[in-house]
Amino acid sequence: MNSPEPVIDANLAIALDALLTEHSVTRAAARLHTSPAAMSRTLARLRRILQDPLLVRAGQAMVPTPRAQSLRDEAAAVVRSLGALLSPGAGVDPAGLRSTFTLQAADLVGAALAPGLLRLAQQEAPGVSFRLRAEELEAGTALRDGRIDLEIGSIDHVDPETQVEELVSLRMMAAVRPGHPLTERPLTPARLAAAQHVAVSRRGRFTGPLDTALAEQNLHRLVSVVLPSHLAAMTLATRSDIVCLVPAAPPGAAPSPLTDGATALGLHLLDIPLALPPLIIGMAWHPRHTADGAHHWLRDAVRRTLRAPGSQTT
Repeated sequence: MNSPEPVIDANLAIALDALLTEHSVTRAAARLHTSPAAMSRTLARLRRILQDPLLVRAGQAMVPTPRAQSLRDEAAAVVRSLGALLSPGAGVDPAGLRSTFTLQAADLVGAALAPGLLRLAQQEAPGVSFRLRAEELEAGTALRDGRIDLEIGSIDHVDPETQVEELVSLRMMAAVRPGHPLTERPLTPARLAAAQHVAVSRRGRFTGPLDTALAEQNLHRLVSVVLPSHLAAMTLATRSDIVCLVPAAPPGAAPSPLTDGATALGLHLLDIPLALPPLIIGMAWHPRHTADGAHHWLRDAVRRTLRAPGSQTT
């Protein structure tokens, strides 16, 4: 019958190091913020375990035995290793990262993120690359399984373990081609409802918050086509009288990079004269990455890319 494994008490190694360094029960006790009586009991225990007196009286002082002298460097090394093992992780130097991060986001969010993330990586973490996936995976499961590192967008799942942080609050605006009839006069709910619209939905839905707001005015819009891509919807709007919705920063705030695609296509943005709920863009990750230095840099890079200059990062 095998004998049980001995129970290892790390506190004994710490006490042994203090005793062999100080050569004094009193000073070792002070070093470890305990009482001399408790340290005397610990020394007695160490003597029993090691079967050596370790420290012996020599006049008014205590001197180490040969066994104690042979253990001194090893005890100090063990204590240093314990300190490193049980200390918080050191900060990661982004310049030394060699990582590929997988992010899941809608095409509009991905297009807004990519330029800023690449710029930050070139400046701070040249060994980092990014893989952006469309909203094709069940985000909670994919985060848990490690198939994606971060989800960015309108976070609509509430898995208990998922960490979620709101990044920006945006409003929806109507985007039309230059010279569109809606640009000729002030936009009213009735004129907006009478226009042709494109809806964006990866699930093929024809309706959304705008339809709810119009219904409160006893109005109904015509959605002529549903597309799964915001960029495709904006491209269609540049080539027809179709109206699409584009997220933009609230009045008075710095421009949002999520509006850059519409601006680059030359679309004209119109204020919607209805009370629509804000679009909250956030990011979600699995808690096992919360303290990871590389993932911390990734989250901060996403914050700096999507938030207005001067926004606080944590």
